[in-house]
Amino acid sequence: MEIADCVAAVTGGASGLGEACVRYLVDRGARVAIMDMNADRGEQIAEELGDSVIFADTDVTDEKSVQAAIEKTVGTFEAIHVAINCAGTGHGIKVLGKKGPYPLDSFSFIIRLNLIGTFNVIRLVAEKMVQNKPNADGEKGVFINTSSAAATEGQIGQAAYSASKAGVVGMTLPIAREFADYGLRIVTIAPGLFETPLLLGLPDHVIEALSNSVPFPRRLGKPAEFALLAGQIIENPMLNGNTIRLDGAIRMTAR
Repeated sequence: MEIADCVAAVTGGASGLGEACVRYLVDRGARVAIMDMNADRGEQIAEELGDSVIFADTDVTDEKSVQAAIEKTVGTFEAIHVAINCAGTGHGIKVLGKKGPYPLDSFSFIIRLNLIGTFNVIRLVAEKMVQNKPNADGEKGVFINTSSAAATEGQIGQAAYSASKAGVVGMTLPIAREFADYGLRIVTIAPGLFETPLLLGLPDHVIEALSNSVPFPRRLGKPAEFALLAGQIIENPMLNGNTIRLDGAIRMTAR
């Protein structure tokens, strides 16, 4: 699929990996809807980037919120060809901690945001995508999800985060197989350690240690490199049903 003139919806598009995707796509001629709960930052980016970008206040876990964001996007740009799911978060809580067992509501929150929120966007956007005019390959749309190296190598305290990201990986192939008849593709990116607000909020000595743990390049990944891969997925029609690691060859240790 050509990026120029396509319409993309990016959840979590007001910061980090999502914001990098928004900027990458706009630079290449796409029109983009930022779907995020951070209205101040989302509106600021939309104003900066001009008429090719809109902001839609979106809670990916809420059906009506996502549906309203989709309707706003289609109402403004007339279609959605690409959906990039970057909305998500994580925290470090042990299953058996000093204060007792892992709070079930905290575990449920991570699963609901990272996994169910991703699925919620996929199912509702797909309903619109199937109405798109196919290109020469019969392609109508592309989904890109965000997993993590923690999906297979979760560290202590990442039970919920790892479970949610493994779930994103696990649903990628069956959805790709189902969507094949509609001309829709779906690919998941599993990033390693990246310069996101979550990581950059850590102390400097922790960031340095994390950077040195990456074999090569010996640094944290840059959001622009995530966006570059997202762009390559959009443009390469043979990428489908896969999870692609983007991690500088890191393999996470237990701690």
